[in-house]
Amino acid sequence: MPEFLTMLLQIDQYLGIWVAEYGAWIYLILFCIIFSETGLVIFPFLPGDSLLFIAGAFGAAGALDPLVLGLLLFLAAVLGNTVNYHIGRFIGPRVFTSESRFLDQKALLKTHAFYAKHGGKTLVVSRFLPLFRTFAPFVAGVGQMHGGWFQFYNIMGAFIWIAGLISLGYFFGHIPIIRDHLNAIVLIGVAAAAVPVALGVLWRLARHVLARTRRP
Repeated sequence: MPEFLTMLLQIDQYLGIWVAEYGAWIYLILFCIIFSETGLVIFPFLPGDSLLFIAGAFGAAGALDPLVLGLLLFLAAVLGNTVNYHIGRFIGPRVFTSESRFLDQKALLKTHAFYAKHGGKTLVVSRFLPLFRTFAPFVAGVGQMHGGWFQFYNIMGAFIWIAGLISLGYFFGHIPIIRDHLNAIVLIGVAAAAVPVALGVLWRLARHVLARTRRP
């Protein structure tokens, strides 16, 4: 199991071995990984961004069918978030005060604060933010977000995330400098997704401070 977990966390290095060893079953394996990362709050450490990028690169090389890959992983991302949302609705607000060794309480509370500030668009933006990606649908369920709006943002975020990263891998994954520095590129991508959100928070804070200073 530790060896499998190591291979899983270093998917960019081992996906080729899995494709050769498991054949068509690799689609089910990748489906399960994306579903688990987005659908189960105890698996926020599973690879998401790097998996999609490198899978797109294998699609360009002909080892995987990019259309089948994209469709299945889009379905996995939508279903994962949906399951996570309903788990959150079932458990309810008590999750924020109860102690559990299976939940990262700090990450959960940070996601809740993020969700409170940005509402439904959190589900779209968080697709590109590890940890937040796993906890956002759960928090939306805990907060009793309307199911129709949840699915709207869920589907939109899943499409942008899956199509975007698989396409990037498909067109740029064969370039050596990108392939060899994949982890750094993913981190840069995460930062790029987070910067607009951070600027929005700072702008709100600045407006709040200015409003207070202008009061008589």
